[in-house]
This record gives sequence, structure tokens and C-alpha cells, in this order.
Amino acid sequence: MRVELEKLENHEGVAVKALLDSGATGLFMDTTFAREKGFKMERMKNSLLVKNVDGTVNVGGAITYQVECNMFFKGHIERVRIDVCNLGKTEVILGMPWLAAHNPEIDWEKEEIKMTRCLSICGKGKQEKKKKEVKKIKKDEDEETLRKLVPKRFWKWKKVFGKRESERMPVQKAWDHTIELKERFTPKKRKVYSLSREEREEVQAFVKD
Repeated sequence: MRVELEKLENHEGVAVKALLDSGATGLFMDTTFAREKGFKMERMKNSLLVKNVDGTVNVGGAITYQVECNMFFKGHIERVRIDVCNLGKTEVILGMPWLAAHNPEIDWEKEEIKMTRCLSICGKGKQEKKKKEVKKIKKDEDEETLRKLVPKRFWKWKKVFGKRESERMPVQKAWDHTIELKERFTPKKRKVYSLSREEREEVQAFVKD
């Protein structure tokens, strides 16, 4: 799968061909690839012994460095820490921890991967939860504003004052009627008549009453 990794220090993006591997116990980046692309490698406090798929010890020795970066995939964004080791021709491996966190929907026949089932531990899940919380807060604020602006006797009709209702046509009713125009009638554009200050005050007073 093609993903993009963004360096934290300069926001430079690097396109990467990542391998999904349910047998891998972590996220890994090839040492040579990391150096060639200029990723900032941070030394780990404790080294980590890594073994190959066949159980043999990796020729690169223990893992002593990590790369922290942002990873982008089809609108999905997350901050990741990737262990650096010798992967040969493979650039990046996304192992079981990543698969377990996101539970991606994979169509092997079409070679498609969809991020539709992210779990709560995924950053996307947390972002969606935060969006819902913000939306609820905004809704509560709108409700409070509406109650301040609209007299209490009209609260039972508060729905008609909402933004959604104001942006659509009224529901058709039985008493609606068509304005029939003469067959040869042609609408004419007329200028808008301006009102004097006294006339405007009269209109405003009438509307308020």
C-alpha cells in the first residue's frame, strides 16, 4: 500500500510503499531507506532484538533507533513511531499493532484498503469523538442563543427558527394555491422605491406591533 510519511522537523513528505504484515510485531523502516530519505533517527533508551520471519536474528543487529513522523493514507492521519532496522528491499512494514488499532477493511481481490473500522484507540476514532463533542457544544450554544432571542411564548415553534429549516422551502400544505398568470403576461423589472426616514420608521413600528 502507498502511504506518505511527513517529517516533523520540516514537514517534507516522502511517498512510501508499505507492506502489511500480520506476523510483524511492530512498525519498521529500513535503515538504508531512512538515511537516504533524511529521516531524523532518535536513539532508543533500550535496544530491541529483532528476528526475521524464519526466526533468525536480523543481520542488522538489535534495533537502536526510531523515527517519529506523521503518516497519511486516504485522508487518514496519525502520528507514528517506527523502529529502524534492516528490511532489505522493503521500505516500511506495518505490523500487527497497526492492524489491530485500525482494523482496516481489505479487499484482496481488488487490492483495496479502506479505513472504515478504526477502533477507539486509533487517533481517527478520537478525532471523530472530539468532532461530535464540539458539535454537541455548538448545538447547546445555538439553543441558548435561540432562547435569548426568541420570546418564551414562541419556544414551542423553535424549530422554524433553526438554520436547517431556514434554508429549505416550506412543506407543501393543502391550502397552498397557484398564482395563475395571463397567457401573454411578461414580468417587467421595476426599480425599488426608496423610503424616506419617516416612512422607514413607520414600517419598522408596524412590523414591531
